[in-house]
Amino acid sequence: MSIPVKQIITLRRPCTPAPQASETGAERWSVDAIEALFELPFPELMHRAQLVHRENFDPTRIEFATLLSVKTGGCAEDCGYCPQAARYDTGVEASKLMDTADVLAAARLAQAAGATRFCMGAAWRSPKERDIEKVAELVRGVKALGLETCATLGMLEDGQAQTLQSAGLDYYNHNLDSAPDFYGDIVSTRQYQDRLDTLARVRSAGVKVCCGGIVGMGETRRQRAGLVAELANLTPYPESVPINNLVKVPGTPLADQPDLDLFEFVRTIAVARITMPTARVRLSAGRQQMGDGVQALCFLAGANSIFYGDKLLTTGNPDTEADVALLERLGMTRSAPAAAAT
Repeated sequence: MSIPVKQIITLRRPCTPAPQASETGAERWSVDAIEALFELPFPELMHRAQLVHRENFDPTRIEFATLLSVKTGGCAEDCGYCPQAARYDTGVEASKLMDTADVLAAARLAQAAGATRFCMGAAWRSPKERDIEKVAELVRGVKALGLETCATLGMLEDGQAQTLQSAGLDYYNHNLDSAPDFYGDIVSTRQYQDRLDTLARVRSAGVKVCCGGIVGMGETRRQRAGLVAELANLTPYPESVPINNLVKVPGTPLADQPDLDLFEFVRTIAVARITMPTARVRLSAGRQQMGDGVQALCFLAGANSIFYGDKLLTTGNPDTEADVALLERLGMTRSAPAAAAT
Protein backbone atom coordinates (compact mmCIF):
# COMPACT_ATOMS: atom_id res chain seq x y z
CA MET A 1 0.00 0.00 0.00
CA SER A 2 1.40 3.41 -0.94
CA ILE A 3 1.74 6.19 1.60
CA PRO A 4 0.43 9.68 0.64
CA VAL A 5 3.15 12.26 -0.04
CA LYS A 6 1.89 14.56 2.75
CA GLN A 7 2.20 11.74 5.27
CA ILE A 8 5.75 10.96 4.10
CA ILE A 9 6.75 14.60 4.58
CA THR A 10 5.21 14.62 8.06
CA LEU A 11 6.97 11.38 9.04
CA ARG A 12 10.34 12.72 7.92
CA ARG A 13 10.01 16.15 9.54
CA PRO A 14 12.73 16.67 12.18
CA CYS A 15 11.79 17.30 15.79
CA THR A 16 11.36 21.01 16.50
CA PRO A 17 14.11 22.47 18.69
CA ALA A 18 12.48 24.65 21.33
CA PRO A 19 13.44 26.90 24.25
CA GLN A 20 13.21 25.64 27.82
CA ALA A 21 11.57 27.45 30.72
CA SER A 22 13.98 28.73 33.38
CA GLU A 23 13.33 28.82 37.12
CA THR A 24 11.89 32.33 36.70
CA GLY A 25 9.49 31.13 34.03
CA ALA A 26 11.28 32.92 31.18
CA GLU A 27 12.13 30.88 28.12
CA ARG A 28 15.82 30.22 27.53
CA TRP A 29 17.42 28.86 24.40
CA SER A 30 20.26 26.40 24.88
CA VAL A 31 23.19 26.44 22.47
CA ASP A 32 22.32 22.83 21.63
CA ALA A 33 18.76 23.76 20.64
CA ILE A 34 19.94 26.65 18.48
CA GLU A 35 22.62 24.54 16.84
CA ALA A 36 19.89 22.01 16.02
CA LEU A 37 18.00 24.79 14.22
CA PHE A 38 21.11 25.57 12.16
CA GLU A 39 21.32 21.90 11.17
CA LEU A 40 17.75 21.61 9.87
CA PRO A 41 17.37 21.03 6.12
CA PHE A 42 17.41 24.45 4.47
CA PRO A 43 13.77 24.31 3.21
CA GLU A 44 12.55 23.27 6.65
CA LEU A 45 14.47 26.04 8.41
CA MET A 46 13.19 28.66 5.97
CA HIS A 47 9.62 27.41 6.38
CA ARG A 48 9.77 27.66 10.16
CA ALA A 49 11.34 31.11 10.03
CA GLN A 50 8.60 32.29 7.66
CA LEU A 51 5.87 30.98 9.95
CA VAL A 52 7.32 32.91 12.90
CA HIS A 53 7.87 36.01 10.78
CA ARG A 54 4.29 36.06 9.47
CA GLU A 55 2.89 35.68 12.98
CA ASN A 56 4.58 38.92 14.02
CA PHE A 57 5.15 41.10 10.93
CA ASP A 58 3.91 41.87 7.45
CA PRO A 59 6.47 39.87 5.42
CA THR A 60 6.27 42.32 2.50
CA ARG A 61 7.49 45.39 4.42
CA ILE A 62 11.09 46.34 5.15
CA GLU A 63 12.26 49.02 7.58
CA PHE A 64 14.80 51.46 6.15
CA ALA A 65 17.33 52.87 8.62
CA THR A 66 20.30 55.14 8.02
CA LEU A 67 23.59 55.00 9.92
CA LEU A 68 25.80 58.09 9.92
CA SER A 69 29.33 58.13 11.30
CA VAL A 70 29.32 61.36 13.32
CA LYS A 71 32.85 60.78 14.65
CA THR A 72 35.11 58.55 12.58
CA GLY A 73 38.37 56.73 13.35
CA GLY A 74 40.95 56.97 16.12
CA CYS A 75 39.38 54.31 18.34
CA ALA A 76 41.64 52.84 21.05
CA GLU A 77 40.09 49.35 20.79
CA ASP A 78 41.74 46.47 18.91
CA CYS A 79 38.64 44.81 17.37
CA GLY A 80 40.08 42.62 14.64
CA TYR A 81 37.36 43.48 12.14
CA CYS A 82 37.28 47.26 12.56
CA PRO A 83 38.92 49.78 10.19
CA GLN A 84 38.38 52.55 12.76
CA ALA A 85 40.93 51.15 15.24
CA ALA A 86 43.81 53.61 15.49
CA ARG A 87 46.41 50.81 15.61
CA TYR A 88 45.53 49.49 12.13
CA ASP A 89 46.62 51.11 8.86
CA THR A 90 43.36 51.08 6.93
CA GLY A 91 43.31 54.54 5.37
CA VAL A 92 40.60 55.76 7.75
CA GLU A 93 41.54 59.17 9.14
CA ALA A 94 40.41 60.23 12.60
CA SER A 95 37.91 63.08 12.66
CA LYS A 96 36.19 65.24 15.25
CA LEU A 97 32.50 65.05 16.08
CA MET A 98 30.39 66.48 13.26
CA ASP A 99 28.64 69.80 13.68
CA THR A 100 24.97 69.69 14.62
CA ALA A 101 23.89 71.45 11.41
CA ASP A 102 25.65 68.86 9.24
CA VAL A 103 24.15 65.94 11.14
CA LEU A 104 20.65 67.38 10.91
CA ALA A 105 21.10 68.01 7.18
CA ALA A 106 22.01 64.33 6.74
CA ALA A 107 19.00 63.29 8.83
CA ARG A 108 16.65 65.35 6.65
CA LEU A 109 18.04 63.70 3.52
CA ALA A 110 17.59 60.26 5.08
CA GLN A 111 14.03 61.09 6.04
CA ALA A 112 13.24 62.34 2.53
CA ALA A 113 14.57 59.04 1.16
CA GLY A 114 12.21 57.04 3.38
CA ALA A 115 14.21 56.34 6.54
CA THR A 116 12.23 55.80 9.72
CA ARG A 117 15.24 55.49 12.02
CA PHE A 118 18.44 57.54 12.10
CA CYS A 119 21.45 56.07 13.89
CA MET A 120 24.54 58.06 14.83
CA GLY A 121 27.81 56.20 15.33
CA ALA A 122 30.96 57.52 17.00
CA ALA A 123 34.28 55.66 17.21
CA TRP A 124 34.86 55.91 20.95
CA ARG A 125 35.83 53.17 23.35
CA SER A 126 33.78 54.94 25.97
CA PRO A 127 32.48 58.52 25.58
CA LYS A 128 33.36 61.24 28.07
CA GLU A 129 30.66 63.30 29.75
CA ARG A 130 31.26 66.22 27.38
CA ASP A 131 30.81 63.82 24.46
CA ILE A 132 27.51 62.59 25.86
CA GLU A 133 26.21 66.15 26.18
CA LYS A 134 27.11 66.88 22.54
CA VAL A 135 25.44 63.71 21.31
CA ALA A 136 22.37 64.49 23.41
CA GLU A 137 22.08 67.74 21.45
CA LEU A 138 22.19 65.76 18.20
CA VAL A 139 19.54 63.38 19.50
CA ARG A 140 17.20 66.23 20.37
CA GLY A 141 17.61 67.70 16.89
CA VAL A 142 16.99 64.43 15.05
CA LYS A 143 14.05 63.56 17.29
CA ALA A 144 12.46 66.91 16.49
CA LEU A 145 12.36 65.91 12.82
CA GLY A 146 10.05 63.01 13.65
CA LEU A 147 12.62 60.25 13.19
CA GLU A 148 13.36 57.42 15.58
CA THR A 149 16.79 58.01 17.08
CA CYS A 150 19.61 55.55 17.68
CA ALA A 151 23.21 55.95 18.79
CA THR A 152 26.26 53.72 19.03
CA LEU A 153 29.02 55.34 21.05
CA GLY A 154 30.85 52.51 22.78
CA MET A 155 30.64 51.45 26.42
CA LEU A 156 28.51 53.63 28.70
CA GLU A 157 29.06 54.49 32.34
CA ASP A 158 26.38 54.97 35.00
CA GLY A 159 24.09 57.91 34.19
CA GLN A 160 25.14 58.34 30.55
CA ALA A 161 22.30 56.26 29.13
CA GLN A 162 19.86 58.25 31.25
CA THR A 163 21.19 61.52 29.79
CA LEU A 164 20.63 60.19 26.27
CA GLN A 165 17.16 58.91 27.18
CA SER A 166 16.21 62.31 28.54
CA ALA A 167 17.27 63.85 25.20
CA GLY A 168 14.89 61.52 23.35
CA LEU A 169 17.06 58.55 22.39
CA ASP A 170 14.91 55.61 21.30
CA TYR A 171 17.57 52.92 20.70
CA TYR A 172 21.15 52.29 21.71
CA ASN A 173 23.26 49.97 19.58
CA HIS A 174 25.92 47.90 21.29
CA ASN A 175 26.72 44.60 19.58
CA LEU A 176 27.94 41.49 21.38
CA ASP A 177 29.95 40.70 18.22
CA SER A 178 30.39 36.96 18.86
CA ALA A 179 29.84 34.07 21.25
CA PRO A 180 31.64 34.44 24.60
CA ASP A 181 34.09 31.63 23.86
CA PHE A 182 35.23 33.26 20.60
CA TYR A 183 35.30 36.87 21.78
CA GLY A 184 38.90 36.83 23.02
CA ASP A 185 40.08 35.79 19.54
CA ILE A 186 38.70 39.05 18.12
CA VAL A 187 39.04 41.67 20.88
CA SER A 188 41.50 41.99 23.79
CA THR A 189 40.91 45.58 24.94
CA ARG A 190 37.60 44.81 26.67
CA GLN A 191 35.77 41.88 28.18
CA TYR A 192 32.47 40.30 27.17
CA GLN A 193 30.99 41.37 30.50
CA ASP A 194 31.75 44.99 29.60
CA ARG A 195 29.31 44.65 26.70
CA LEU A 196 26.64 43.12 28.91
CA ASP A 197 27.10 45.83 31.55
CA THR A 198 26.47 48.57 28.97
CA LEU A 199 23.35 46.80 27.74
CA ALA A 200 22.08 46.58 31.32
CA ARG A 201 22.62 50.33 31.79
CA VAL A 202 20.73 51.04 28.57
CA ARG A 203 17.80 48.88 29.67
CA SER A 204 17.66 50.42 33.13
CA ALA A 205 17.44 53.89 31.54
CA GLY A 206 14.39 52.87 29.52
CA VAL A 207 16.15 52.94 26.14
CA LYS A 208 15.43 50.17 23.63
CA VAL A 209 18.30 47.85 22.72
CA CYS A 210 19.78 47.31 19.27
CA CYS A 211 22.23 44.44 19.62
CA GLY A 212 23.54 41.79 17.25
CA GLY A 213 26.84 40.45 16.01
CA ILE A 214 29.17 39.64 13.16
CA VAL A 215 29.49 36.28 11.43
CA GLY A 216 32.23 35.09 9.12
CA MET A 217 35.10 35.97 11.46
CA GLY A 218 36.37 32.38 11.64
CA GLU A 219 33.92 31.13 14.24
CA THR A 220 32.37 27.66 14.12
CA ARG A 221 28.69 27.01 13.53
CA ARG A 222 28.33 26.18 17.22
CA GLN A 223 29.86 29.55 18.07
CA ARG A 224 27.35 31.21 15.77
CA ALA A 225 24.69 29.35 17.72
CA GLY A 226 26.34 30.62 20.91
CA LEU A 227 26.04 34.23 19.73
CA VAL A 228 22.34 33.81 18.94
CA ALA A 229 21.81 32.15 22.33
CA GLU A 230 23.38 35.13 24.13
CA LEU A 231 21.10 37.53 22.23
CA ALA A 232 17.92 35.48 22.58
CA ASN A 233 18.47 34.95 26.31
CA LEU A 234 18.85 38.64 27.15
CA THR A 235 15.88 39.71 29.31
CA PRO A 236 14.17 40.90 27.23
CA TYR A 237 15.89 40.12 23.95
CA PRO A 238 16.82 43.15 21.79
CA GLU A 239 14.13 45.02 19.88
CA SER A 240 16.56 45.26 16.95
CA VAL A 241 19.09 42.58 15.99
CA PRO A 242 21.63 43.58 13.31
CA ILE A 243 23.30 40.56 11.70
CA ASN A 244 26.55 41.58 10.01
CA ASN A 245 28.54 39.58 7.49
CA LEU A 246 32.24 40.37 7.93
CA VAL A 247 33.49 43.08 5.58
CA LYS A 248 37.19 42.32 5.13
CA VAL A 249 39.11 45.59 5.22
CA PRO A 250 42.79 45.62 4.19
CA GLY A 251 44.98 46.46 7.16
CA THR A 252 42.80 44.72 9.75
CA PRO A 253 43.74 41.33 11.23
CA LEU A 254 40.72 39.70 9.56
CA ALA A 255 41.45 41.03 6.07
CA ASP A 256 42.34 37.57 4.74
CA GLN A 257 39.59 35.62 6.49
CA PRO A 258 37.93 33.07 4.13
CA ASP A 259 34.41 33.93 3.02
CA LEU A 260 31.51 32.51 4.97
CA ASP A 261 29.18 30.37 2.86
CA LEU A 262 26.27 32.70 2.07
CA PHE A 263 23.68 30.00 2.78
CA GLU A 264 25.16 29.83 6.29
CA PHE A 265 24.55 33.57 6.59
CA VAL A 266 20.92 33.08 5.51
CA ARG A 267 20.62 30.31 8.11
CA THR A 268 21.83 32.76 10.77
CA ILE A 269 19.08 35.22 9.79
CA ALA A 270 16.46 32.45 9.98
CA VAL A 271 17.66 31.24 13.38
CA ALA A 272 17.64 34.80 14.73
CA ARG A 273 14.06 35.21 13.52
CA ILE A 274 12.88 31.97 15.15
CA THR A 275 14.54 32.66 18.49
CA MET A 276 13.61 36.37 18.66
CA PRO A 277 10.16 36.46 17.06
CA THR A 278 9.23 40.13 17.59
CA ALA A 279 12.65 41.70 17.00
CA ARG A 280 13.54 43.69 13.93
CA VAL A 281 16.19 41.46 12.36
CA ARG A 282 18.40 43.78 10.38
CA LEU A 283 20.36 42.75 7.32
CA SER A 284 23.37 44.92 8.03
CA ALA A 285 27.05 45.07 7.00
CA GLY A 286 28.16 42.95 4.07
CA ARG A 287 25.06 43.38 1.90
CA GLN A 288 27.13 44.80 -0.97
CA GLN A 289 28.92 41.49 -1.37
CA MET A 290 25.76 39.34 -1.27
CA GLY A 291 23.92 40.15 -4.46
CA ASP A 292 20.18 40.51 -4.89
CA GLY A 293 19.39 36.78 -4.74
CA VAL A 294 20.94 36.24 -1.32
CA GLN A 295 19.33 39.40 0.04
CA ALA A 296 15.96 38.12 -1.16
CA LEU A 297 16.61 34.83 0.67
CA CYS A 298 17.42 36.82 3.81
CA PHE A 299 14.05 38.58 3.56
CA LEU A 300 12.37 35.18 3.21
CA ALA A 301 14.34 34.02 6.27
CA GLY A 302 12.88 36.85 8.35
CA ALA A 303 15.09 39.91 7.89
CA ASN A 304 12.82 42.94 7.87
CA SER A 305 15.16 45.88 8.29
CA ILE A 306 18.16 47.19 6.35
CA PHE A 307 20.70 49.95 6.67
CA TYR A 308 20.87 51.88 3.46
CA GLY A 309 22.89 54.74 2.05
CA ASP A 310 26.29 55.21 0.44
CA LYS A 311 28.27 53.97 3.43
CA LEU A 312 27.77 51.87 6.54
CA LEU A 313 30.13 53.77 8.86
CA THR A 314 33.33 53.34 6.81
CA THR A 315 32.55 50.51 4.38
CA GLY A 316 30.49 50.51 1.20
CA ASN A 317 26.76 49.82 1.23
CA PRO A 318 24.25 49.35 -1.62
CA ASP A 319 22.78 52.69 -2.67
CA THR A 320 19.21 53.74 -2.04
CA GLU A 321 18.01 53.41 -5.65
CA ALA A 322 19.29 49.82 -5.86
CA ASP A 323 17.52 48.94 -2.60
CA VAL A 324 14.23 50.44 -3.76
CA ALA A 325 14.51 48.69 -7.12
CA LEU A 326 15.13 45.32 -5.44
CA LEU A 327 12.05 45.70 -3.25
CA GLU A 328 9.98 46.62 -6.30
CA ARG A 329 11.20 43.50 -8.13
CA LEU A 330 10.19 41.41 -5.12
CA GLY A 331 6.80 43.08 -4.74
CA MET A 332 7.84 44.41 -1.34
CA THR A 333 7.67 47.91 0.14
CA ARG A 334 9.38 50.06 2.71
CA SER A 335 7.83 50.62 6.10
CA ALA A 336 6.03 53.93 6.23
CA PRO A 337 8.51 56.82 6.66
CA ALA A 338 8.38 59.05 9.69
CA ALA A 339 6.41 62.24 9.25
CA ALA A 340 8.45 65.39 8.80
CA ALA A 341 8.36 67.91 11.62
CA THR A 342 6.28 70.98 10.91
